[in-house]
Amino acid sequence: MGKAKYAVEALRANSGLADSPEWQAFAQAARAAELDGAALKVIEAAGLCVDLSMQRQSPALEAAAMSLLQARGVADARQALFAGEPVNWTEGKPAWHTALRAGRTREQPDGQDADSVCEHSRMTDFVRRVDQTADFNTVLHIGIGGSDWGPRLAVQAFGGASQRRQIRFVSNIDGHAFHDAVAGLDPRRCLVVVSSKSFTTAETLHNARAAIAWLKQGGVADVSEHLAAVTANVSAARALGVPSSQIFKMCDWVGGRYSVWSVAGLSIALTVGADVLIGMRAGAEAMDQHFQQAPFASNAPIQLALAGLVNCSVLGHNSLNIAAYSARLLHLVTYLQQLEMESLGKRVAGDGAAVGVPTAPIIWGMPGTDGQHTFFQWLHQSEDGAPVDFIASLQGHADSPDAHRMLLANCLAQRQALLRGKCLEQALMDVAHIDDQERALSLAQHMVHPGGRPSTLIVLRQLDPRGLGALLALYEHKVFVQSVVWGINPFDQWGVELGKRLATGIERELAVPVSAGVVDWGHDASTSYWINRYRSHAQAPRPRHAWVPGVAAHL
Repeated sequence: MGKAKYAVEALRANSGLADSPEWQAFAQAARAAELDGAALKVIEAAGLCVDLSMQRQSPALEAAAMSLLQARGVADARQALFAGEPVNWTEGKPAWHTALRAGRTREQPDGQDADSVCEHSRMTDFVRRVDQTADFNTVLHIGIGGSDWGPRLAVQAFGGASQRRQIRFVSNIDGHAFHDAVAGLDPRRCLVVVSSKSFTTAETLHNARAAIAWLKQGGVADVSEHLAAVTANVSAARALGVPSSQIFKMCDWVGGRYSVWSVAGLSIALTVGADVLIGMRAGAEAMDQHFQQAPFASNAPIQLALAGLVNCSVLGHNSLNIAAYSARLLHLVTYLQQLEMESLGKRVAGDGAAVGVPTAPIIWGMPGTDGQHTFFQWLHQSEDGAPVDFIASLQGHADSPDAHRMLLANCLAQRQALLRGKCLEQALMDVAHIDDQERALSLAQHMVHPGGRPSTLIVLRQLDPRGLGALLALYEHKVFVQSVVWGINPFDQWGVELGKRLATGIERELAVPVSAGVVDWGHDASTSYWINRYRSHAQAPRPRHAWVPGVAAHL
């Protein structure tokens, strides 16, 4: 058995973390380590600078971390990941998204063709033809989850004045989402891109059918010319009416939340250009190389993962705030929410037993400086607070150097304030002008910041496609390392399936005629009540005057 295959077997058996001597030593060293920012710890990787100076540090913690990584088989697991071995061991599949940005081709162990280069070339040719004909001035992108957040993130980051054509996104099954998305669009000039790996996702298929109906109602003679699809299920896309020449195949060994590296980037290329995709893949490939080659002690994804293990699994912080000081990274938090929480939101290790330590913190946040006026009060002075990943760039908009200087100053200041805090003596100095000492002391107590709150600063040279690609790959590899240490599979999502299955049955029950009377559906009391309540409401005569936007309620 080869080394990589051995690593996959080890992943399946990687359990018993909480009771292992390596974990016990790591946890003990983490609790004893200092968090004072005295020692500079900056790692340069793929054009990014990852500053971990404001995380807990000590020689004992570093030594314990190296022993833990060795005991959990991180090096062998990393090799298996890049070799295309079935590291998604519950489903017996590779997770070979790294191959997409490297442009590698090879035969998979099971004989599956791993060549995705051809599809990328087909996609680029298609985008070139669309640009040349100028038939479409808008794109309607239909997808959800991994088929949605990557394109949203990239278009928001690199759109603006240079955007080639307008794009609207539809992900939610809510009818308002679809109708709001197509409002004001000319269906005769709109290209509909349906992105779904399985092409069975209920929300996506419903919205796709709604789009086809909208095209027909809008006078489009040949609807198929207005459809393109990205999927691993080519036959299902054909059945919907998408012509084969406009179907771009996703590889089965790329998970949905990693699909931005695949032809799921079609809408990105149509909107902000294929060069954006090329740049993102190049940045991610550079981070892949760093992750594979850098020693553990100076490996950015590994060190970021270790900081997260300390904060979550040892110190018990159940959330991680993402504070990106860039308005163009508006959708980064939601992208990382899926990457981290869908990958790591699990409690069972390889042998089926509980991991035994906290896993997968809640990911939340919004761009700075908006967040400073929203939740930073909680970060600074609540009882628990949360670790923060600050993300910034050295270069901002060329026409607004003063604004970028202010932006960066706020980022650095907030981070320093979280670390240092403010003691009572400092607060008393701020109220020294108040003559009433009792009142001054009372006020000063409200101004105390506990400090000692961990953070990481990730700095890009500038927000460009290469930098964004490197940033996303940094978090991907961080997630993988943490999954190996915890002993969980980051590439499946069984927790998502239960709700989907229940929704299918409840939808049928909601459609039962009200004439059937009140039915005991066998659910809990609340669910049964609302099924019957909806049936009565939906099948009752509509009120004469329904509310519509812009119409006064009394009309």
